Amino acid sequence: MDIESFREYCLSLPGTTEGIKWEHLCFMIEEKIYIIIAIEEGTRFSIKCNPDDFDTLTARDGISQAYHLAKRQWIQVENLDVLNDKELKERVADSRAMVLAKLPKKTQAKYAENNS
Repeated sequence: MDIESFREYCLSLPGTTEGIKWEHLCFMIEEKIYIIIAIEEGTRFSIKCNPDDFDTLTARDGISQAYHLAKRQWIQVENLDVLNDKELKERVADSRAMVLAKLPKKTQAKYAENNS
């Protein structure tokens, strides 16, 4: 997946906004970051992960603990080609869901799947 397709996918998720923080492109929900991309350095990005998946993910080539982020909760992926498109989209959706789950119930309700 190229960076534009990745960006379009992220922005297609309800409530997602983008912004620049620490000279990195960030995708957020309710101003809470769920993806950070070092766009000046290619397509390396950090994404929130389930701590139960951390060891399995970081055992793979191109994936490591994300620097300066919560241990075992964020991974750094070397580039967009490390994960196939299907897994990349699943990881993005999961990261967003984990961040959303930490927000107040009223805020979560705005993004509930069955909300019309």
